[in-house]
Amino acid sequence: MLAALLGAGIPALVGAALHADTGKPYQETRLYFGTERPDGREPVGEREFMRFLDREITPAFPEGLTVHDGYGQWRGRDGKSIRETSYEVVLLYPEKEADERDARIERIRKAYEDQYRQDSVGRSDDKVTAEF
Repeated sequence: MLAALLGAGIPALVGAALHADTGKPYQETRLYFGTERPDGREPVGEREFMRFLDREITPAFPEGLTVHDGYGQWRGRDGKSIRETSYEVVLLYPEKEADERDARIERIRKAYEDQYRQDSVGRSDDKVTAEF
């Protein structure tokens, strides 16, 4: 069907564009938590990460979140590629609360960086529409 629409000169609509009147304005923040430790100790394990999630993230976002297992890579300060197990946490919150939620998110990032001696916790933000 998409090929037929494109072939007919009709622009293809995808995702939320098909339902532009559905949902409310939300902010989506994705946080990327690496697990390798710089001192050669064992990586942050699943149980350790789940304790961090329970202590730091869930109280800041009690209405819900999503966690994905991941495998990431990045270039370290020494120029070498680092490959590691990682966790991606997806947070959705009303756009009008973005400033207040930003402070919570930055506290979470700092807590993880300090506790597990990480160079950083990656973050991406996007405006979305959502309905629950």
